[in-house]
Amino acid sequence: MSKKFTNDLKEFYELVGSKQKELGEYFKIVEDESCGFKEMRVFIDTFLQQIGLSLNNENRLSLLTRLIALRDEQLVQSLIKENFSDEKIDEVKELAYLWVKEFYLKRHVELLHIVETKELLNEFYRELLKGVHSVGVALSEWQSSWTKHIINTINPQLQAEFGDKAVAYLDKQKLYDVDEHGDKADRAYSVLEKQGEGYKVLSYASFFKDEVSEAVKAFEDMIERLSSLEDFETNQKDEYIAYFKRLKDAFGETDQTKLIKRWQDVDRAWMKVTSPIQVGHPLEYYEDHFRKAVALEWDVRISNPANLGADETYNNILYMYNSLFDKLGTQKRDVQKLTISNLERVGLYIGRPALFYAAEFNGLFSAQVVPNDEIVSKEEGKKIYAFSDNILDALRAKPFLKIQNKIFGKEFMDRERELVFKKPEMWHKVYEVTTIGHEYGHILWLDNDTETHMNQSGVFKNIEEFKATTGGLMAFFMNEDESCKDHVLADLIKRSVGLIAWMKTDEVQPYYCEGLIHLQGLFETKVLDFSNKLEIDISEEAYERLKVWYTKTYEALASHYLAKKDADEFLSQYALKKSGVYMPVNTKVKEFVDFYWSLHQSMGREIDESEKRENWL
Repeated sequence: MSKKFTNDLKEFYELVGSKQKELGEYFKIVEDESCGFKEMRVFIDTFLQQIGLSLNNENRLSLLTRLIALRDEQLVQSLIKENFSDEKIDEVKELAYLWVKEFYLKRHVELLHIVETKELLNEFYRELLKGVHSVGVALSEWQSSWTKHIINTINPQLQAEFGDKAVAYLDKQKLYDVDEHGDKADRAYSVLEKQGEGYKVLSYASFFKDEVSEAVKAFEDMIERLSSLEDFETNQKDEYIAYFKRLKDAFGETDQTKLIKRWQDVDRAWMKVTSPIQVGHPLEYYEDHFRKAVALEWDVRISNPANLGADETYNNILYMYNSLFDKLGTQKRDVQKLTISNLERVGLYIGRPALFYAAEFNGLFSAQVVPNDEIVSKEEGKKIYAFSDNILDALRAKPFLKIQNKIFGKEFMDRERELVFKKPEMWHKVYEVTTIGHEYGHILWLDNDTETHMNQSGVFKNIEEFKATTGGLMAFFMNEDESCKDHVLADLIKRSVGLIAWMKTDEVQPYYCEGLIHLQGLFETKVLDFSNKLEIDISEEAYERLKVWYTKTYEALASHYLAKKDADEFLSQYALKKSGVYMPVNTKVKEFVDFYWSLHQSMGREIDESEKRENWL
């Protein structure tokens, strides 16, 4: 790459970062009335009035969190507190999506205008960014009907008709997508349509005809424009065009039996794109618990030009996995071979999301390992994305909340804030262990068909997130860095407790379940205890007890994966579903979870006036 292009990448990365930090500044509205963001306050208050919520700082914080952090849990809690019905909450969630969508589409246009005016990157990439935006507009329009049909119509019908036997019904009726051999796939690019007493499967292109037509047209226009340009900087023109053509074909496919093959071809083409400017397509499937319909993800990620890596975590993961495999899996060497091959071919991209659309207006990732298709990964490997700079910016921007001091105490929170605000290098080291380690942890113990076999009860994801985090922790335990042991433990405690707040947010249920399993370990080893208040023991002795628990639990989980047993057999040791919500099996953990959830509902959005964020900046 030329010096100019390298400098342009750096300027683009800094531009994206500055716009993200600018967003975070808006949280000051609920901390200081004289902060000066009058337009944003009016913007927030106008929407609060539109949806019928009271004008107070709790509700302003809920809406700012929906807008800036792109999560709606706090908004939902505000609506529940003011006695909105379930039907009205769904209406407001859709209104909030549209509100957020318009806000970000405008910001994305402004960013593209700056790139065009400054002639950053080269003409090929400027055209690529504009093309991605056009596709993004089409997908963002489609997102509303996707959610309305799959999440708010068909899935409640399945739940009402079949309850916990819904997945078994779908399997019996063969209402799923299939691979090229006719076997059930672990995800879907199709929807169900009610027909008489039963259901029919239709591809996205057959059911969402107008929406898909708009997306396909945007792809065709982008491919045509890119074909007339050259990319002498990264020499990725052919790879990008091949990728976009595969996407156009996959979105436009009407034959439901060919969908998995089409999208595998998308993933294959995408794996060959190695530019620092990466485009993300529909890859994940968290929202739809029944058929795993793949969400309408669409974005541009830019890698940090500083070329950050995670060699220590990678080496630790490799050592831990091989050590445990020799102990647990000597009869499954083909699984080990596949995993090692995937690990060795990981492309690691540490950076920021620059443009994002559709499903991502309902939440961005802190990191991601993809593709999920193990057949493609066997051929092509995987990519890991980590957005550490974004996460740190977000942590520094969020107001301090009363619930944090109430639960963890001032001493614990001061130590956390010291890390976030004063020790960025150490924070990044902890992030590498916990978050990048988590993404590497996803890769372990998987065969081509592991998820299909383990998802008989439809809850594979509800143990997979625990497996991922614990894989990263185990790698750290076997190769400890003394300088960050305390911080890794504190991060685990704070995250595990915080995940209780997602109890009733369906699309992030896997993380909530993960938190419940961690909490059982933390309570069983007396790192945590509860009697009217949370007691925290982060002594060396407590840490060592916890290590023993994780080693025993992870070995049992790895054996469960190697045997490809139903995920629910493992999950049910820690959490059982009651009245549609997972609750801990352990009595002490349940007592604390009930306490935290009640507190979260009553004061989860109250600003802590006793501690000023500016004192830490």
